[in-house]
Amino acid sequence: MQLSSQQTFNQALIRLSVLLYQVDNKVTLTEQDYLEELLASLDWQSPICREAFFNDVVYQTRLALDTGEGIYYLRSFKDDLLFDAEKAMEVAMAMTGIDGDRSEEETEILALLSHKMLAKALVSPKSKPAATNHLN
Repeated sequence: MQLSSQQTFNQALIRLSVLLYQVDNKVTLTEQDYLEELLASLDWQSPICREAFFNDVVYQTRLALDTGEGIYYLRSFKDDLLFDAEKAMEVAMAMTGIDGDRSEEETEILALLSHKMLAKALVSPKSKPAATNHLN
């Protein structure tokens, strides 16, 4: 089954959120609450149930972090985040700031996202109406 672009983005957003949730080795209730709200808000259109997917992502993310492969893991799904780069950055900023303290690891990932991985998509103008000249 071919997943929609929206669904692959949703899955990448979960991966990103779990990565940011686990990268500092501290899990707070506010982070858990935010993640649960995010999961519930996604329009899930996959044959794999959301909970099973989430549990697998938690395992895969922990494995990547434990082996020092966190950034490589992030790069593996960065293209899927481009579907809605603004939303991806919004979630990343919220996830890293929700507990009131951004760790060095979280800040590094935010910098990678905003300056390299999602940079072009964040600065390229979306289809906007042409500017009109009001001087005539």
